This record gives sequence, C-alpha cells and structure tokens, in this order.
Amino acid sequence: MKKSRLVMIGNGMAGVRTLEELLTIAPDLYDVTVFGAEAHPNYNRILLSPVLAGEQTLKDIVLNDWSWYEDNGITLHAGYTVTNVDRTRRIVHAVNAKGEEISTGYDRLIMATGSNPFMLPIPGKDLQGVLAYRDISDTLAMIDAAATYKHAVVIGGGLLGLEAANGLMKRGMSVSVVHVGDWLMERQLDDVAGDMLQKSLAERGMQFLMKAQTQELLGDDAGRVRAVRFKDGAEVPAELVVMAVGIRPNTALAEQMHLHVNRGIVVSDTMQTVTDPRIYAVGECAAHRGVAYGLVAPLFEQGKVLANHLAEFGIGRYLGSLTSTKLKVTGIDLFSAGDFQGGDDTEEIVMSDPFGGIYKKLVVKDDKLVGACLYGDTVDGSWYFKLLREGRSIADIRDKLMFGESNLGDTGHQGQSKAAAMADSDEVCGCNGVTKGTICKAIKEKGLFTLDEVKKHTKASASCGSCTGLVEQILMFTAGGDYSATPKLKAMCACTEHGHQAVRDAIRDHHLLSTSETFAFLNWRSPNGCATCRPAVNYYLISTWPKEAKDDPQSRFINERSHANIQKDGTYSVIPRMWGGETTASELRRIADVVDKYQIPTVKVTGGQRIDLLGVKKEDLQGVWNDIGMPCGHAYAKALRTVKTCVGSEWCRMGTQDSTQLGKDLERAMWRMYAPHKVKFAVSGCPRNCAESGIKDVGIIGVDSGWEMYVAGNGGIKTEVAHFFAKLKTAEEVMEYTGAFMQLYRLEGWYLERTVHYVNRVGLDHVKRRILEDEAGRKALWAELQFALAGEPDPWFETEKASVDTRQFIPLVPVLSLNNETRAKEFS
Repeated sequence: MKKSRLVMIGNGMAGVRTLEELLTIAPDLYDVTVFGAEAHPNYNRILLSPVLAGEQTLKDIVLNDWSWYEDNGITLHAGYTVTNVDRTRRIVHAVNAKGEEISTGYDRLIMATGSNPFMLPIPGKDLQGVLAYRDISDTLAMIDAAATYKHAVVIGGGLLGLEAANGLMKRGMSVSVVHVGDWLMERQLDDVAGDMLQKSLAERGMQFLMKAQTQELLGDDAGRVRAVRFKDGAEVPAELVVMAVGIRPNTALAEQMHLHVNRGIVVSDTMQTVTDPRIYAVGECAAHRGVAYGLVAPLFEQGKVLANHLAEFGIGRYLGSLTSTKLKVTGIDLFSAGDFQGGDDTEEIVMSDPFGGIYKKLVVKDDKLVGACLYGDTVDGSWYFKLLREGRSIADIRDKLMFGESNLGDTGHQGQSKAAAMADSDEVCGCNGVTKGTICKAIKEKGLFTLDEVKKHTKASASCGSCTGLVEQILMFTAGGDYSATPKLKAMCACTEHGHQAVRDAIRDHHLLSTSETFAFLNWRSPNGCATCRPAVNYYLISTWPKEAKDDPQSRFINERSHANIQKDGTYSVIPRMWGGETTASELRRIADVVDKYQIPTVKVTGGQRIDLLGVKKEDLQGVWNDIGMPCGHAYAKALRTVKTCVGSEWCRMGTQDSTQLGKDLERAMWRMYAPHKVKFAVSGCPRNCAESGIKDVGIIGVDSGWEMYVAGNGGIKTEVAHFFAKLKTAEEVMEYTGAFMQLYRLEGWYLERTVHYVNRVGLDHVKRRILEDEAGRKALWAELQFALAGEPDPWFETEKASVDTRQFIPLVPVLSLNNETRAKEFS
C-alpha cells in the first residue's frame, strides 16, 4: 500500500517532537520529508547559552543526529529554505545556499517555521557585528567575535539578553546591557526582584544602562559597528551589538501561501490551519485561540495533538496552556506566575533577605493565592503554582504559606534551592529511590523537557510528590533555561484529553452505565482504555449509579480481582475482617487451623489491629477463605480497610466512651464501601488517643461530653494531621456524620485521591458547608451511602453475586512437549 506523503517545513524542536510522537503511534503511515533552513540536525535551542558560554558544544545539544533521520526513513533536506508552496498542486519548492533547487509533493503539510528575532528598525542595524540571538549560526558568530573584539553591547534586559551577556562575559568581553525598562525582566519580575537581579549581575562584572533608548548604531570606515548612540546623545563603544528584544512568529511563507495569519498561523484545536485542512501549523509560528506560545512544554503538547491527528486517531484536541515562568539566569533562580504585581484589591505577603539573595512575594486575593514572584529560592514554585491553578482557599495555611510546603509536614522536601550543590549519588525521590544522577542522565539521553516526562522515565516525583520542586530544579539546570509550563488541564491519561472531573460529570449528567459507553461518549482515543483510566472509570460508574452500573472486574487491579493482596514472591496475603479489632477464641482457632492446613509460612499482626496470613498460594485462596469462615477484610482494596480502636471505657481506667463498640458499629455499617482510595478509621475512648485517631481519614475521639470528629488525616508516606471537624454528642450522630463525609468523598473525590488531597482540593469550608451546615443534605448523603451498600456481596463467600471469576484460582497445567516417539505412538 502506497504511503501518504507528509512534508514538514522546519526542523526545530516542536516540529521534530511531532514526528517523534507520530513515529511512536503510527510509524508506517507516511513517507516523511523535512526541510530545514539550517545545515544541522535537530538541536536543543534552549541550550544555546551554555554553548555561547563555552560550557557545551553543538554536538552536546543535538537532539536527533543524522542517523536518527536515516533510521526512521525520514528524508532531511538540511540547509534548504522553502521559497514557495503550490497549494493547488501540493508541491513544496526549496533552494539551498548554492542555488540548487528541489521540489517535493505532499498529501499533508506541517508548517513548523518557528519564529524570527525582532531587530530594532534603527540606522546602522545592517552594520557588520550587529547580530540577533536566535540560532546556532548567531551563537557561532558571537563566539568568533569574542575571539577578536573586546566591547559588546546587548540590547534587551530580558532572559535571552542576559544569557547572551553572560556568555560573552565568559568569553572575555566587556559587556553592557541596554534596557529600556525601569528594571530587568519586567514581564517576569517585580521591581524589587529585578533590582536584586541587576545588583547580583553587576557584582559579576556586567554593566547596565537602564531606561536607555537606542537611537542608532555607528559604524567605522570598514562598515563595522563601533558604538551605540542613545536619544540623549550619549554613546558607548561597541564592536559587537546583540539585539535580544523579542521574537515574532515566522509567518512570511504562510502569508505568501495565503494562509490566514493573525499573530501567527491561525489553527484549530487539531492544529489544522483554518484556511487549508491539509496544512497544519505547530510551535512558535502557530496562533491557537489568539495565543502564540514560546515555551517548550505547550509546544510539545501541540505536537502530541498533531501527531494524534496525523495518525488518524482523530479526536485529540489542544485546549491551550496556562504557563508559569521558572527560569535560570546565569546561576540565579527565578520563578513567577499569575498576577505577581498585585493591586489595590489584593494583599501581599513578602519576605526579603537582600543579604542572603532571597526574595519572595505572594499575592493573595479573597483568601486565594493569585500570584507569586520568587528570587533566589524557587523550590516551592511548583507548589505555589498548584495552589494558584486550583484556586483553593489558603486561609488555613496562611501563616505557613510563605515558608513553603516543607513546613506543612513534607519530609521529602529540601526546603531550599540545592539542586546545583547535590552530588549525582544524592537521593532526590525517597519514594522510588531515584538519585540526581539518574534524573540528569535520563534528561540528557532521552531529551526530556517536562516534569511529566521525567516522572514517566525515572519515577521521580511520581509518588508522594514532595520532591517535585527539587526535580523541577534539576530539570531546569539540565534541560535548559526556559523550562516552564504546566498544562491548564491534566488529562486522566493518554487515552483521553478529559480530566477526572469532566469524566465524573459526563457519567452523572448523561447517565452513562458502562466503561464502553463512557469511552464511546467521550471519544476515548483507545477503544479499551488502559490500566490508568479503566479502574477510575469503573469506580466512577459504580459510585455514581449504584444498583444500575455494572461493575467490571476486568477493570480492577489484580488485588481487587483476586480479593487478596499479592506479594513480591507471587503468593498472597489474607486478612480476615475483625470488627473494630476485636476477635474471639473460635476465630483464632480457625485461623490457627488454616495456618497449619495450608502451611502458611508467616502470621503477622498488622498496624491496623488485624491478623495477616502471608504466603498463601493462589490456588489455596478459596480454601483458606472457606475454612476461616470470616468476612472479607478488603485489605487489598480501595475501600474501608480497618477501624482501629482502643479498649475504651469498657476496660480502660481512663476511657470516657465505649470506643470499641462504636468502632465495630462503624465498620459493620461501611465495610463493603468502595472509595476513590483506601480508607481507614480510628476511634479512641479518651483524649489520650491510643488508637491514633489524629492521622486517619476519619478519626473519632471520646471526650466527657461526647465525641470529637476529625477528617482527612493520613499516616502514609506523607504524614498529615487530621482537621478538627465537629463536636458530636451521640454515637448515632457519629455514624451519620461519618457516613455523609464518606459519601461526599465517594462522589467528589478523584480516583486514587486520598481524603487529605480531596479536602485540600475542594477546601475544608466546602465540606463543612455540605455536612455541618446543610442538615437535609447530610442526611441525604448518609441515606445514599446506605442505599449503595445495601446488599453488597462479600466476595469471599458470594463469588457469583460479586462477579468473582473463580477460574483464576485454578492452577495452570504445564504443557510438555512431546518427543517424536510419543507423537508417533499417538498418531499410529
């Protein structure tokens, strides 16, 4: 079958990332031809500054060498500039520096022409020694000039200008930065941070001319620039002038082709130009919903969507990106996001330590973080950005907000910018045992640019997330200076562009009752989903439409399919349910008999007051369950695990309430309750809190006048103290309030989101309004939960009703190969 012809104009980062994505999902669909105006393979433009500073070479920053194009069957015309595109005949014409012309036909065309540097339209701009700073040829020209000349002027005090100035200083030149603004990087920093940055760079030898308006460039008799003259008549010597005053989308060819251009080549959500559906645009040259992005992560998101469309999956959509700025300027860390300038209707929380080189400014409006500007210590940038995007109330953490996430019990947090000082052997992600060296190696070898990519390839920051700030710093150091970006909407997985809330809403609003129905309705990219989305969608279905939606056991993880907890050697652990941690002599005898009968190697008392039988063979599971004769412990499930109790007033001299009985009642009422994540309760009989109720999803503490209720605690990887929620008088009230809180969590929590993260996301005030202030709503929630749990089967004893596939417990019989003699006898 003849392949379609795909031609790409441009060989930059966004375009080639599109091809990489396409080769992954549809490697044989197209004959691909690429035209690149530069005579080099694809390289990392972000790392031009280290090349200029002499820290890296062009070879070091190449992302895809010549062999990559050859190995993937891509025809690369490097050094050829496209001069014309005949849209009627679908032919691309190009020419190289020698005047050699080539033409190629296309079925689909990608415009990835990037952007051009803006040159001030002033006299003398065409003199020798006047350069832009955009590509490797500009960089090499600057390096050559630095070997001959001494005085350089950089026009533009933004990121690129400061990086150029720093590189030229390291090449031995005397450098003056000319900036028209009141302070450096005014789009990313406020005046205080900008002044601190200028002072720090001045101490390193960089000179500044602020509020200076360049009037013309003066040349010598040989036609080379010799000085810069300003509007006030002042002059500074300059043998090299670098203009770094901004970029413009490169749309000249698109305009020649009569494509619609407005601040870039106008594209739809599928990255198709609105003029010609056979032609796409991606990267800095594209304008999506009026925005032309210049940061790498949004451009890669565009590339993924475009590859999906080219692969004829058909339903990927780019919905835009919300970006923050996290930069590294010549060894100084900067971060800004949102409305960091503030205004009359905002409040500011500021910490300034000029001697230590640290400045932090947080802008708050209506108890929500709306902006942040950090200088010198950016480790909490991602956390602030997360708070900003979520729009959650910060009222409960206002006094700790300035001091960062590390002051909220985050044990894995470094607390300050240490990425540069860390050794390669230092551990960054304690959850997954990932070192700095492993992360750096993956970034360099696999060309990673975003946090999500680092998570995917190394697992760093993929568990509790407490090391996210540190990983981002390492990424920033290693991948380049303009690392940034977090998508506005995080998709549930690669199978869909929809987030968890959108899927929940669709299931509820459109009465969807099965995974297949949900996938079809929401245009899932993969017809059968994946291990990430299938369990989530299955949970949303059965929690939203109990008694109606059909549970799909194949959409559950292995533990929930086997109803036991698989161990590292392939055996299982079994934990019988003991209500409130209480047991009897009869139950203990049965457990002991089972241990002997099935030769179970280990019996362990768990932290949740249960007995764990470890090392059970899968084929013995059903026999163990039947012989024990106790209900399912659900110790493997996203469900209620245990209700831990102390002995309470029945036996303890200090106990004020009967905690054991209340614990048993709570556990019996909710023991088959599936939830977004595992759930643990605890009931203590007095404020001495022997059951550790302060770090449970729901913790109940007995006091003289009744019970205190706490919610959203967590004793796992990241210990979180529960919030005080309500003071209750009776055990019946505890049941109602606990059940209502659980049902609200079941309906609003995202899959694999613990109660602590759910409450942080929606705000404790929201939960209080729904449970404490709305009596009718609370009772309705409690009634909904009881309805959902009524008649729910025990998967250990009601296997058919619980849709347990018992064939999984039958061991496979190995098939032995037959020798020829045996075969001969069988067929004789």
